[in-house]
Amino acid sequence: MIRELSFNLFEMNTVGHISHGMWRSPQSTRHRYTDLEFWQERAALAEAGLFDTIFLADVIGAYDGYRGGPETALREAVQIPNNDPLLVIPAMAAVTKHLGFVATFSTTYEPPFTFARRASTLDHLTKGRFGWNVVTSYLPNAARNFGLDDELDHAQRYARAHEYLDVLYKLWEGSWDDDAVVRDAAAGVYTDPGKVRRIDHSGEYFRVAGPHLSEPSLQRTPVIFQAGSSATGRAVAAKHAEVVFVGGSSIEDFAASIADIHRGAEAAGRGPGAVRTLGSAVLIPGKTRAHAEAKAAQYQRLSSAEGYLAHAGGGSGIDLAAYPPETLISEIIASGLVGHDAATAARYTPGTTVADALRETTRFDRGPFFALGTGEEIADAIEGWVRETGIDGFNLRQFVTPGTLEDFVEYVVPELQKRGLYRTEYAHSTLRENLFGAGHPRLPEGHHGARYRGGQNL
Repeated sequence: MIRELSFNLFEMNTVGHISHGMWRSPQSTRHRYTDLEFWQERAALAEAGLFDTIFLADVIGAYDGYRGGPETALREAVQIPNNDPLLVIPAMAAVTKHLGFVATFSTTYEPPFTFARRASTLDHLTKGRFGWNVVTSYLPNAARNFGLDDELDHAQRYARAHEYLDVLYKLWEGSWDDDAVVRDAAAGVYTDPGKVRRIDHSGEYFRVAGPHLSEPSLQRTPVIFQAGSSATGRAVAAKHAEVVFVGGSSIEDFAASIADIHRGAEAAGRGPGAVRTLGSAVLIPGKTRAHAEAKAAQYQRLSSAEGYLAHAGGGSGIDLAAYPPETLISEIIASGLVGHDAATAARYTPGTTVADALRETTRFDRGPFFALGTGEEIADAIEGWVRETGIDGFNLRQFVTPGTLEDFVEYVVPELQKRGLYRTEYAHSTLRENLFGAGHPRLPEGHHGARYRGGQNL
């Protein structure tokens, strides 16, 4: 039997997240992303639709790999301009009671001590509804923004991430006892010093004395989200993640990845059900199938090939926009004017033109988790995906704001509810409880971070 699914609204504190060109839609209000009211409206609707979270992506550098600079990304609003995801969360929390908020924050450049306090503050202000999407930064521009010549290599980024997380667990779980704050006015003691401790962490990347500056929040440690695609990433997920964002190009890919993630978590000493898995879903619902098809046609017309090429850093090695649409890709490669390898040549079938390649760049109907049609048709597709892969839920990709979220809530949610696949009300107030129904808002005992509770293993 399929348990209730998780759905998250995939967001970013920016104009253009991953559906490039959509800001040009006449109904788009993405330019309001700088207004608190914009975020409060989105949060209120997501909670009315009983979503688990608003999941905020982030980058800390510009996409400047395409055409040798950030100009295309700037012109096309490819994740720039882009504001801090953490700062809009309190505003959204103020108009909701159950909706969770997941923010992306990198372990690569900023020190763990300051982030520990920010995360605890957010968990306090949201009353236990904060989650952290753990990432390692990969954009070369991000490295240069923090004083480095180039990005750290893959292995070093992940080794740093492991230690970063240990520092945070020590601060969140081990530095303060639950009853450290006594608020004894008669004795003149607010916090019992004997129940707060330094962590005195000294590792390869970090030296942190402590104690943590924040008293324990409802969850202490925010719910840990992570994208675990590579073998190294999956190792991090097995040890740390409670929710994993899974990638793949086919149903079989997703099923294999999900099974591997669960095996890894169990091998790390965590029980079955310790990790929930999410995929990215492209859903275009309408009153009728024709209505949905008309929306998809509009999205395709608005899609910006230049935006997608900038996001991919050029991708194919060929500056497609520099050639007339009717030019054959084989002629460009044969000219010797572009560098390419066998993989580049193999990417294009004989007879492919620049126009064909650009259309392929803007396609959004690839991958197994794409569905278009009535709410019932989309619910059928979702139910099939879950049965075939064992996935626990989805991040809803947006096209137009307002539009995508509103359509999902109106057309798809009621159909999923009829089938028992979607909650009809929130059962708990904290994010961890809404996800796992454990009746306790804190890390489960089998999680690596729990080993530091009460000052143990510091």
